[in-house]
Amino acid sequence: MTVGGRIATLGDDISTDLIYPGRYLFERDPARQAAYALSGLGAEWPGRLADCPVVVAGENFGCGSSREQAPTSLRGAGVRLVVAASFARIFFRNCINTGLPVIQSAELSRAASDGATLAADLSRGTATLRAPGGASETFAFAPLPAELIAILRDGGLMARLARSRRARA
Repeated sequence: MTVGGRIATLGDDISTDLIYPGRYLFERDPARQAAYALSGLGAEWPGRLADCPVVVAGENFGCGSSREQAPTSLRGAGVRLVVAASFARIFFRNCINTGLPVIQSAELSRAASDGATLAADLSRGTATLRAPGGASETFAFAPLPAELIAILRDGGLMARLARSRRARA
């Protein structure tokens, strides 16, 4: 499974409150949640995501509350991949469960810059980072287990369970 695109970078300790502020929890549709994705960092962020399907952060990305709207708002905004030096465990799992691919790699996180592009093979554990000037570098990361890739391919855990039920019927 290969995903990627243009990168927008964030810093350390980006909480779910910054990813998706609590005052918008009433919104359930990911396409409409997109208008508020990362708005805790500033009003320009939801618009920036339209051109940047890859978000790269530092340490402790997704800390704070366990709100599922944090990853669904990113997906709704067109984010296809989140890379971080480290994740809050529940945020990592919420990403997988809602169909948003994630990579944990401190080395890749440090090397990424705004405007660069990334292509990552989640099954093989390789990512190619291409700087805006054209130079590229390949990174290795722990590949996602086949079970998680299957959940992502199906669009999330609920879609995976529905597919499994249909296959058994």
